[in-house]
Amino acid sequence: MSLGEFDLIARYFQWSQGQGPRRAIVPNGDDCAVIAPAAGMQLAVSTDTLVEGRHFLSTVDPARLGHKALAVNLSDLAACGARPLAFTLALTLPRVDQAWLAGFSGGLLALADEHGCELIGGDTTAGPLAIGITVMGEVPAGQALLRSGARPGDELWVSGWPGEARLALEAFRGTLVPPLDGATFDAVRLRMEQPTPRVALGLALRGLASSAIDVSDGLLGDLGHVLRRSGVGAVMALGALPISPWLACCPQAEQHDHVLAGGDDYELLFTAPTSRHAEVLAAGQAAGVPVHRIGRIDAQPGLRVLDGAWASEGPAGQPVSNRWTSFDHFRAG
Repeated sequence: MSLGEFDLIARYFQWSQGQGPRRAIVPNGDDCAVIAPAAGMQLAVSTDTLVEGRHFLSTVDPARLGHKALAVNLSDLAACGARPLAFTLALTLPRVDQAWLAGFSGGLLALADEHGCELIGGDTTAGPLAIGITVMGEVPAGQALLRSGARPGDELWVSGWPGEARLALEAFRGTLVPPLDGATFDAVRLRMEQPTPRVALGLALRGLASSAIDVSDGLLGDLGHVLRRSGVGAVMALGALPISPWLACCPQAEQHDHVLAGGDDYELLFTAPTSRHAEVLAAGQAAGVPVHRIGRIDAQPGLRVLDGAWASEGPAGQPVSNRWTSFDHFRAG
């Protein structure tokens, strides 16, 4: 039996099975949903689009794709210190494939349930496969983490293990010599296809971090956004970068390439005053994700990358040429 547009929505994209609280005043089903944050809260809103062949491979498991489609949006909320509230879905499909839809919606709504993020509306249409999600979160008035708050003397931190998703991409491309063994490939492929949004960490950093951004297009490229918005510079030590055990198989130069320019990590890059160092470590522990101090914010504009590690006075070593670039949708091949 073929499904029409509204049958498709009713079968796969209703919130009736969701475990999270209903926050919409008027939920999915009218021309507009009506939603309001709790008293004293402000709305944080973000949109991301995933296009087949540009953001994901045609061979990706649909459940993982559903998870990732929402995860990349939840990552933006995490970077602002916002608690997930609701989202809309705009889904363009080349055809109605019920097995694919069951997997996709299952992965999508499972992550939505995990974070109490209600699906409140959207649109479906026919065309090349593309997924557009707009997510809404709430944050106490005046407490949103922004890119513009970094100050000279702040420590620069990153969560988790950036670079693993890029390692998986290179494995798919066949550029790794020798190729990854099966266990390593499965692990880094999961990081690329089913990233974990650092929502708990973002909430723990409210009132603690001075600025934050999620790492989606490459660590150094995303750091550049923070430096420009804050009107500051930074110094970073290559020896302080977190190197995942899965990256240990690569030459050091490739490790640095993956960590600094890989993208698709959805980790949090943030700054915090030196005086809050112990609290930052405690926030990471409470959120269940490691956090790594990798540099320091300077008053001098620009970014300096040093070849040493972290010494008692801060990043150490000799300057190296910054050859790393971030992903750009209109310049990428």
